[in-house]
Amino acid sequence: MTSFRANPAFKNARQRKASSPESFEIVDSVSTNGNGSSESEKATIRGEFDPKLSSTQYTDLFLDFMNTSPTTYHAVNSVAEVLEAQGFVYLSERESWEDKITKSNRFYTTRNGSSLLAFVVGKDWAPGKGAAIIGSHIDALTGKVKPISKKTPVEGYEQIGTAPYSGAFNSTWWDRDLGIGGRIITRSKDTKKIESKLVRIPYPVARIPTLAPHFGAVASGPFNPETQMTPIIGLIGDEDPELVATADEKRSPLIGKHSLRLLRALSKHSGIPVGDFLQLDLEVYDTHPGTVGGLDKEFVFCPRIDDKLCSFAAVYGLLESLEKVDDNSSLSFVALYDDEEIGSLLRQGAESNLLEGTIDRLLALHGSSDEELKRLTYANSFLISADVIHAVNPNFDNVYLEHHKPKLNVGVTVSFDPNGHMTTDAVSTAFVEEIARRTDNVLQAFQIRNDSRSGGTIGPKLSSKTGLRAIDMGIPQLSMHSIRATTGSKDVYLGVKFFKAFFEKWEEVDVLFKLGDL
Repeated sequence: MTSFRANPAFKNARQRKASSPESFEIVDSVSTNGNGSSESEKATIRGEFDPKLSSTQYTDLFLDFMNTSPTTYHAVNSVAEVLEAQGFVYLSERESWEDKITKSNRFYTTRNGSSLLAFVVGKDWAPGKGAAIIGSHIDALTGKVKPISKKTPVEGYEQIGTAPYSGAFNSTWWDRDLGIGGRIITRSKDTKKIESKLVRIPYPVARIPTLAPHFGAVASGPFNPETQMTPIIGLIGDEDPELVATADEKRSPLIGKHSLRLLRALSKHSGIPVGDFLQLDLEVYDTHPGTVGGLDKEFVFCPRIDDKLCSFAAVYGLLESLEKVDDNSSLSFVALYDDEEIGSLLRQGAESNLLEGTIDRLLALHGSSDEELKRLTYANSFLISADVIHAVNPNFDNVYLEHHKPKLNVGVTVSFDPNGHMTTDAVSTAFVEEIARRTDNVLQAFQIRNDSRSGGTIGPKLSSKTGLRAIDMGIPQLSMHSIRATTGSKDVYLGVKFFKAFFEKWEEVDVLFKLGDL
């Protein structure tokens, strides 16, 4: 996997015992995001089913993650780092797992650097026994730098060719301080090794400027997304000497395809010579940090909430439950997929075999390639498709279905849809409601009105091809698909709390459903 400097995102709110990767011991925490106070926050008395961190600590931790992981590649790497700190062993898909699978019971693998699968093998698990699975997507609306992004200067402005990923570059993207980052495919001049390295220019680089309303109707649109939403990245004066690549820089096939100034900036902030660049995979994103807001800090205002929020909560729900899932008789999975916003295809999306291929390998490594046992494993498993859902907007409450208006800072929301856009049914709803009753969790409900259009999730894709019992549920948010969105400052904690409860309690609840053949 890609290796680079340690990400500070997960260092503020927890302390680990150096001798034990199993430790997830929560001690005093210092708030670093203005989310309450600057002094140490003492751990409070927790209920039996509460996470080890407080809601304030989890909000701080989430904001650290979001502010230091602006691209899908950075987010996956940050998750990998925190998993390794908790004793998870990396398994490369390109290598045999036979030697490593006996040395631990906590593992993770990645695909394309943009999807991640973490799993724990319970002490008493055997082929045919089930798995508790939380699947989410870790991609978000963004801009993608084009393969040849260099453009002819216009009136002294240097611009960059970019394309919207899914619904990005909507009206909320105008006049924003945009950053550039992602990964560089590089070949070392000395070793000839080809690998992926992360890069992020640590200041705003690009902006899509609006036209002042003084110019009349043309300033109101509609706008051509190819010619009128092109980011500016600098100025070029008539007397400025033309930049010329050095002999070493000309070793890169990217010379002439991208701005030389951009390539040199990427080199400066990655530590990789331009001449070693083979390819780029860059995103354009909002650089304004996520923060808490509201008179009593009830809100989180943040970019890319959809859906790094449920991804984060799922990972920490698993980490909070390690003591229990290490000793149970199940597999426990968190699957974070790329490409959900564009249909979940490609090898790193939920339509791929990332989950199923991993289960196949685990079955084989535990002595069984029997199709019957594989089908039995899926039949005895349960999937939560975790994706953010619409919180009620007070300015448009009339467009929400009565009695289906999720609120912030209340609890995770179950998503319903009668036309198959969500995988929720009566059995899966009863299942999670039973877990909630046993663990002091509050669940809400959302369904779209008959005169509105429903979105979709990875749930129907995964459940239909595996036969998994499944439900769609997620953390409520306002302003979905805006460049910046809003959730509650307690909602990260509430998401972690329910996902922790799911991993810890699903086995005992499933016993009752199996008695009824459900």
